[in-house]
Amino acid sequence: MEGTWDCRHRNRKPEDAVAGIFIAFVNVTDPEKYKNYMALTPAAVAAYDGEWLVRGGATETMEGPEETRRVVAIRFPSVERAREFWTSQEYQTAKIERAGAAEMHAILAEGV
Repeated sequence: MEGTWDCRHRNRKPEDAVAGIFIAFVNVTDPEKYKNYMALTPAAVAAYDGEWLVRGGATETMEGPEETRRVVAIRFPSVERAREFWTSQEYQTAKIERAGAAEMHAILAEGV
């Protein structure tokens, strides 16, 4: 995973883990093909103890440029568990189905 990661919590014990929140902005380019990805993703999320918070429902831009992409947010019990999901074989299989069907900008954030 690329980008900046705040290392303030590097010495936390596992029982002190903060939630990992996976957030994605998705531009669906082939809705029919994207359905295959959507069918595979729930099992991968569940396998890593993820909880759907947002899965493409209606959005309203509150500030800034109009956001028209599909929004997805998934809460994992820890940042590490979210990373395990992202690199898992289950999700890699789903990502193959997403190729050519959507463009995604995904981030991982520490939750509370």
